[in-house]
Amino acid sequence: MRPPRDRTRRRGARVALAVGAALIALAVLAISRSGGHRSNDDYAAFAACPLHDPQTDLCLFTQTTGGEFVIGSETVPLSRTITLQGGIHVVKNAEREVVKDEFIAATGGETLSKASQDIPGGLRAVVNPDLLDPATRKVFDRLLASGSTQVTATIELATAASSIGVSTQNLIEARGIGLSLPLKLRLSNPFLGEKCYIGANADPIVVALTTGRIEKTRLSALDRPLVGKPGHASFRDHYNLIVLSEESLLSDSFAAPRAEGCGGTGSLAIDRAVDAGLGLPAAAGRNRAVLDVTLHDANAPAVVG
Repeated sequence: MRPPRDRTRRRGARVALAVGAALIALAVLAISRSGGHRSNDDYAAFAACPLHDPQTDLCLFTQTTGGEFVIGSETVPLSRTITLQGGIHVVKNAEREVVKDEFIAATGGETLSKASQDIPGGLRAVVNPDLLDPATRKVFDRLLASGSTQVTATIELATAASSIGVSTQNLIEARGIGLSLPLKLRLSNPFLGEKCYIGANADPIVVALTTGRIEKTRLSALDRPLVGKPGHASFRDHYNLIVLSEESLLSDSFAAPRAEGCGGTGSLAIDRAVDAGLGLPAAAGRNRAVLDVTLHDANAPAVVG
């Protein structure tokens, strides 16, 4: 038997302050990484954790099952589950104090799943037809008449997974930025094509999320502060695994750029019509992300089993 790593003790102690319970450090078995993923149901969610990477200290698996993404003048309900998964390298200084967490991409699965979300109002809500030329307007009107009006929005990772910012401690303690995602939003419909994006690889929408409190800003469309929630914590397997349920992550600090690539060869005109329909570009304070999340966080050696 050996004492648990200082990362486990540090996190356990801080979480205890948040939930008002005293945690007791328990010994865990020494585990080799050569055995693959553990079959225990508690660890089944971590099948894509990059255990092959020696820098992986923690495994992370989160699922967004509700909330909304407000972009310009349009609110997109998050009705289909979005999964974020991968590993975390805990960076320490010479005094063995934790400096930061670094995200590591998932293996054998998507780091951020592409779950399309329906936009209420469809094509009529997204496109201002008054800005279309006559020929393009005819195509638009034919689609409306045929009923092909559904538009979906898919949140995609715009840059390498290593660009994801994460602080598991901030998520637990409801302070500061807990998760920072470099994103782009793809709008899909026969009229818009499959390359209609808000945000780009070279210029991502960086959504900095917190489980804490966001004060009302001068540009905010809300008349009240936004307040997140760190969720309910449960601890398993001698504190090697933490599950945070009913967690709410918030952000209103990101700007939304103009749309690009909509409609293929008719892109420029349709881009302008989408911008007018959605109120783009939209400055920080006029956009909002609210993610209802369940988060699983485990010590990597425990996942091996």
